[in-house]
Amino acid sequence: MSDSRVSPEDNRTRPKRWRFVRRLALLLILGLTIVIGLNWFENRLVYPGSTADEEWVESPTDEYEEFTTTSADGARIHGRYFPAGEDSDCVVFAHGNGGNLSHRGRIAIELRQTLNVSVALFDYPGYGKSSGSPSEAGCYAAGDAVIDWLMQHKQIPKRRHILFGESLGGGVVSELATRHEHKVLVLTKTFTSLPAVAKRMFPMLPTHTLMSNRFETLRKLPKIHTPVFIAHGTADELVPFQHAEELFAAANEPKALYPMDGQDHNAWLTSDFYSALKEFLKQVQK
Repeated sequence: MSDSRVSPEDNRTRPKRWRFVRRLALLLILGLTIVIGLNWFENRLVYPGSTADEEWVESPTDEYEEFTTTSADGARIHGRYFPAGEDSDCVVFAHGNGGNLSHRGRIAIELRQTLNVSVALFDYPGYGKSSGSPSEAGCYAAGDAVIDWLMQHKQIPKRRHILFGESLGGGVVSELATRHEHKVLVLTKTFTSLPAVAKRMFPMLPTHTLMSNRFETLRKLPKIHTPVFIAHGTADELVPFQHAEELFAAANEPKALYPMDGQDHNAWLTSDFYSALKEFLKQVQK
């Protein structure tokens, strides 16, 4: 018969083990809470855009078409199409992380007038009149859906698409450029990666490890073998001009780097910018 008596030593050890387990569980819960909190805080910083109910600007022209399409993840993507002449190229414009597409009507008109191109603006999930919640994958899926819509409903082949990204949108179109045939990639005010921008804002945080939103533009450029035009403000304090220099160094030929002298991150694109872009497009199409 076995002896089931508990030794005094076992009685002393058991409470210590339970205290260790409880402390470990509390640490795990605390760590999970911090991770969830940081992720929420990150998304609030990365995607501060507005819905149409919060803010919507009337278009400066009525020469456009509203459209909706559905992305692969089921989000309803809203856009505006500004047509040019027949057989014109089409700019697929991915905007920055603020506001929504209604704030980019002026840019669409300037692109159409200066370059004689059609322009397709679109909103990411959770922005403007698009449904869903924004995420890196959701932004890419929205761009995929718009490219498909242009091909199916406007019969504009991919080889006539100019992928144009503004700030965060540069990270979006850089990914689209690795997925879709296109004519030219245009990056304005674009960062090398989102963690690199966050590291400058929060130098004490391990942003390259913690951040779930990446937009690794720098890593994608060597994979892209179409003409690349990069423009960046020399006085940009949010995304320093060094980001543009690194992107330019990583891009394949033909490529161009246009410094927007004295401009900060939120400055409007100037007539000199459009002239430089027009000249670049003329050169690479010879």
